[in-house]
Order: sequence, then structure tokens, then C-alpha cells
Amino acid sequence: MQQSSNPTPRIAVIGAGCSGLAAVKILAENGLTNLVCFEKSDRVGGNWVYTASESHSSVCETTHIISSKWLSHYSDFPMPADYPDYPSHRQVLAYFEDYARQFDLNRYIRFQTEVTRAEKTDDERWHLHLGDDTTEVFDFLLVANGHHSVPRHPAWKEQFAGRYLHSHSFKHNRDFAGKRVLVVGAGNSGCDCAVESSRVAERVDISVRSPQYIVPKFFLGKATDTFAASMLWLPRKVQDWLHTLSIRIQVGRYRYYGLPEPDFPPTRSHPTVNSEMLEKIRHGKVHPRPGISRVAGNTVHFSDGSASEYDVVIAATGYKMRFPFFDKSLIDWEDATNVPLYLRVFHPEHPSLFFIGLIQPQGSVWPLSEAQARVVARLIKGQLSLPAKWSALAYAEGDAVEREFLKSPRHAVEVHYLPYLHKLKKLN
Repeated sequence: MQQSSNPTPRIAVIGAGCSGLAAVKILAENGLTNLVCFEKSDRVGGNWVYTASESHSSVCETTHIISSKWLSHYSDFPMPADYPDYPSHRQVLAYFEDYARQFDLNRYIRFQTEVTRAEKTDDERWHLHLGDDTTEVFDFLLVANGHHSVPRHPAWKEQFAGRYLHSHSFKHNRDFAGKRVLVVGAGNSGCDCAVESSRVAERVDISVRSPQYIVPKFFLGKATDTFAASMLWLPRKVQDWLHTLSIRIQVGRYRYYGLPEPDFPPTRSHPTVNSEMLEKIRHGKVHPRPGISRVAGNTVHFSDGSASEYDVVIAATGYKMRFPFFDKSLIDWEDATNVPLYLRVFHPEHPSLFFIGLIQPQGSVWPLSEAQARVVARLIKGQLSLPAKWSALAYAEGDAVEREFLKSPRHAVEVHYLPYLHKLKKLN
């Protein structure tokens, strides 16, 4: 992979969410100002722009971040001192808006302009078709469109006769007053939906098919992720043992709550960070159920032979990695458990294409997106060269991620936050 032969290469960024903003800022400060960021909405913030009606955003009325503010800020733009340890979605959005103003990023963003199709030319450039029926050509393309906007639905969706919705559409709990609610999935979204619904619903059950680490937000009075960060210098096996021990001290055995017991270390999966879920279970407000075997009408049958009727089912069953502007013959990772990207950025077959923020960290995304963008900027400017066999390394890295974490689409882009951040910083 070589630097651009064009002294002022034209660069496109898709998306002005947390990752796209970081990319624009880093490119511009490196003198790569011949750039355009395409944002299909009318403002920055991406997934953090809350609306009461269904939209691209997956945040609900009460969403707070699950990584603490101490580890959830851009390197040169700390969150306000008066923010709580875990800011609300409104505070996070305000932070991104302030970031864009501070570094004058909006001048590079073309709002209300959707990229409908992106085609690679024979000379490794990118021909972008836009929603206003115009086209433009760029030397490099940075994709930062996020991966939490296309819901993944269960196969039995159409068999349920009551109200069905994906957690992506869950905006508040007011529609569930007096209802019998089943939440499917115990990830971060699933636990949020179950906790919020339990405040008003007649009954809330949560179907948990496989073991899941549910971790409170604080440990010994400090944000849990800062505790984990303090152990980074230790060998991985020791870290795993200490993580497991700290969780045991905090919550005991998961079977005490009627939940399946994990048989893998916490670092092999994406944790659910929620301080209320286990309490709701022990107070009888949320009732664990096993996986679903079949659905008929309003009745849901579970794998242990039991069955119950529900008015509402909320499927917290994850998202598909979709790039609607790419032809699927070019890139299709919707159901992938292996995503071959070198450093989680560089595609092995498209050297002028870079992915920013296509990661699922055990921590915050945007500090990592900023570090990724710095590597890309250095590469474009010719200040960095990738290894000669970087393409083969991309495939090897996809295999390594598939082995290191639980094999599922949910973990296909998982990374360990601080080790990954340090790896990128070594290149800057």
C-alpha cells in the first residue's frame, strides 16, 4: 500500500457520527483538507441523536453510556468536569456538537446528503453516487457509517401474534404499562429494555439463551472500566482471574439469579454493563427464562418445556453490519463471524478503502476511531508504510479475532480496548 501520488488527494468520509467526526478532525489537522464528509441527516452525532419516533438511532429516552467518561473522550477534548461518571445520551450528543464547533468540522460536512452507491474504479479510486443524483470521485474512502442501525430479527418474528419490536425501536416504557412483556437477549440493549419495562409492566420476562456476564457499573466506588484498565500491565491469564474474582465478589454466582453460568473468562465476550438488572431479578420485577424453542400466536415456548403468553415481545437480538452503498459482491459481512481487516481498518483487497469505528470494544468507540484515523492520515501522507504482507495479515487477524472471542456475528469486530489502542498509538 502506497501513499497517494496526488499532492492534494481527494478524500471522502461517510458518516458524521462519533467516528466520522474523529476522522474529519484528524485528516484536517494533518493538512488533508481536500475532503468531504457525507452525512445523510441534518446534524452531527449519528446514533446519539435521540428521537421519540423510530429512526437510525438506537438510543432510548433513558440511555446512558456504558463506558465511563474517564475512558470515553477524544485525546485532546475531555468531557466536561461536571458530567457524571456515565453521561446521558443528551450529554454525549452535546459533547460531539461541542467537538465539531471547537475544531470547525462542520465546514467539511455536507449534511442531508446520502451516499447511495460507492463503486471502485480501475485505478483504485472511488466513484460515489449521491442522493441528489450527482456523482463525485475520490482518491480515498473512509467508511464511518456505524454498525448499530440495521436490526437482526429472530426467525420466529412473524409467528408472534402480539406486538413485536426490536430493541432498536424501544424509545420509552410508556407503551408497556400493564402489559406482559418478554425481552429476548441479555446484552446491553436487552437489559436496558427489561429494566425500563419492569417499572410499568404487569410482568417482564427475559429470555437468555446463552451465558452472559452482567457487570455493575461500579466496583469499590470506581467506574468498572477504570478498574479493568488498572490491570492492563498484568498477563492475560492473571487479568482473567482477577476479572472473574471481582465479578464473583460483586454479584456472586449467576445461577443465584436464575441465569446461565458462563464457562469462559469475561474477556472472551462483550460484557453487559448494568447496575439494575440483577437487582430487578432479585426483587421479582424481571424473571429469567431460557431460550425460545418456538412461538405460536401469543404463546412463547421455551427450551425447558415451559410456555407463557405475552402481549409484547422485544427482540434485543443485535444488528447486522450493513453497508447499503456497497454492492454485496464487493463487501457483505451481514452474517459474518470473521471480518478480515488489518488493524481493524485496512481491507485486504481494497487499499484505498478504510473502515473507521467498525469495532466493538470493551470500552468506548470514539477514542479508538481517533487513533485509527491518525494511522490512516499518516499512511495517506506517506509517513507510514504497512508491512509488505499486510493483505495476508488482514485475513490472519480476522481468524485471530474469531478464535479469541466467542464465535458469533456479535463478536466479529470485538477488540480489547486498551491493548488495541496502544497498538494503534505505536504507529503514530
